[in-house]
Amino acid sequence: MPEPVESLSFEDALRELEDIVRRLEGGQAKLEEAMESYARGTALRAHCERKLAEAESRVQAIVPGTPGPTLRDVE
Repeated sequence: MPEPVESLSFEDALRELEDIVRRLEGGQAKLEEAMESYARGTALRAHCERKLAEAESRVQAIVPGTPGPTLRDVE
């Protein structure tokens, strides 16, 4: 059973997400497995986005001066 998404570090979640994308792009998974992987990937992506937003907030809090572009502006 996979580790709960919420307990993963950003790096571990990103690594797992990349693995899922590779498997799905390979097209070798059965439909049910692909659907479960897609759902897990969606949860991992949201988790990574939350972790990035938290990091961004922490950086903004410690960096003096006018806030510049955010990670979201780069996307």
